[in-house]
Amino acid sequence: MVERALDAGDVAAFQLRLVDVADHQIRRAVERLMPAVQVRDVAFLLDGRADLAAELGCDGVHLEDGASYAKARGLLGTGGMIGVSCGGSRHLAIEAAEAGADYVSFGPFFKSSTKEAAALVEPEIVQWWSQMMHAPCVAVGGLTPANCRPLIEAGADFLAVSAGVWKHKDGPAAAVKAFNALLRG
Repeated sequence: MVERALDAGDVAAFQLRLVDVADHQIRRAVERLMPAVQVRDVAFLLDGRADLAAELGCDGVHLEDGASYAKARGLLGTGGMIGVSCGGSRHLAIEAAEAGADYVSFGPFFKSSTKEAAALVEPEIVQWWSQMMHAPCVAVGGLTPANCRPLIEAGADFLAVSAGVWKHKDGPAAAVKAFNALLRG
């Protein structure tokens, strides 16, 4: 299923997010999925675990709010990709970009089955970021082909989608095609 989804269109990165899972299970998942992702020239990111990302040869890590960018950079070196989740905080995003983050993410913009949030983020933050800063910005949280257009129009460089692909009514490959069509405008 992962292979068909990745083959269906342009995908910049694949993020493996496993919460409350033992390290040996994360290692097994990375060992099974990473080759299929990387052979397609798609970056393989591990969510929240810079230590395992470095150990397992992942292309990078996605850090949650408050995680230590400096520690992750120390583990991954200069070649590893590091993205930082900033919720709706301009301050966190600026700090992450100034520290050297490869991208920042904002969200959730919609209700999400993968992350709970106290409040949803407004798309205006994406527009502000795209006008003020150079680091790429990723929109996250409950994105589907039906609701992501305002974020694309606001200037999101990338869309992080989870259920929008894996739970799409016509399957993951159809979702990737639909997102690609929207992004190409």
